[in-house]
Amino acid sequence: MTAIETVTAQVQVQVQEEESATGPGMVRSLRYYGPKEIRLEDVPAPSCAPDEVRLRIAYCGICGSDIHEYLGGPIFPPKPGQQNPWTGVTLPITLGHEMSGTVIEVGSNVSNLQLGQRVAVNPTLDDRHYGTAEPCHACRKGQYNICKRWAAYGLSAPGGGFASEIVVKALNCIPLPDKVSLKLGALAEPLAVAWHAIRLSGFEKGQTALVLGAGPIGLAILMLLRVWGASTVVVSEVAQSRIMQAKKLGADLVVNPAEPGETGNDTDPVTSAVHNLTGEGVDVAFDATGLQSTLDTAIASVKTGGTIFNVAIHEKPLQLNLNNIVCAEKKLLGGMCYTQEDFVGVLQALDKGTIPAEEMITSIVPLSNAVEGGFMELINNKAAHVKILIQPDA
Repeated sequence: MTAIETVTAQVQVQVQEEESATGPGMVRSLRYYGPKEIRLEDVPAPSCAPDEVRLRIAYCGICGSDIHEYLGGPIFPPKPGQQNPWTGVTLPITLGHEMSGTVIEVGSNVSNLQLGQRVAVNPTLDDRHYGTAEPCHACRKGQYNICKRWAAYGLSAPGGGFASEIVVKALNCIPLPDKVSLKLGALAEPLAVAWHAIRLSGFEKGQTALVLGAGPIGLAILMLLRVWGASTVVVSEVAQSRIMQAKKLGADLVVNPAEPGETGNDTDPVTSAVHNLTGEGVDVAFDATGLQSTLDTAIASVKTGGTIFNVAIHEKPLQLNLNNIVCAEKKLLGGMCYTQEDFVGVLQALDKGTIPAEEMITSIVPLSNAVEGGFMELINNKAAHVKILIQPDA
């Protein structure tokens, strides 16, 4: 038996075992009905179209947006009684968009993927997925992440990663290099958010940076700044567990903004520490928190002509004194999600072993315990975690 035949046989046996556990042609899925209402259910498996592949999910990370949906959504999913105008989905939807998996079925028109291949998933959909006759301005420029008809698996498209399997378009799959595990593959999506932010900020080798917030995205930015050749990285964080994590992952200095600065005056301790360390301020400040205080700190902490890059989603509008931007010719930029280029960059870095990404994983929870062990754990004990992965039950 050839190596490919062996992999295929193993995949077929595993699929048969899963079907015997959940019923023929059924998929176990964590489905979102609305705020504080998610249910683990068995649903009929969707068919695999010619341009799609079926994946057996290996791992799927819980994102902050999943928690926001659980607590107060729907934000990205359709509202009750409505459907997404581009994908046609209605509630309930299967959550989860930070996923990795193994190909277990290949559509008839797919030639770039094979049975048994391990992949990470770019969950976003755009005009290419809908066959739009007139692609939007962003899609014509290759900026598919900001398509006017944007949607995503696990939020506003059919299927999600908190399930035993999913059917996705083949173009959404990025093969994992041999040295990158499926566990690390599930981190490719949040790491791609960070890579995209650094790339769009214009950051250059040898420059200095401030990262505001040491949650999953802030820590991802910290790690990847080292890959990009940052000379100095300062991190601002209030939670002690995340302060320790930031130090472990290579921050040159971690400052708690809730504690008095070295000077003991009323000056923001983060801004004071940044200027004491760098002189004129950092080249780029990345706000991964999205608070009024962190925006103010970011603006005050970058040098003349520096860049403030927002990578946070804000729960409410913030105030901005544009004089603080104009008078020092600072730049305020923002970014959304990622493109395939960002996934490729991240996976190459993971393949080289230059990112200690597995340090981000603080818990792996079976799908059967996703609500209590995953969602509620992050809600009630957020500071103790960076990334919780959900794994389909064996």
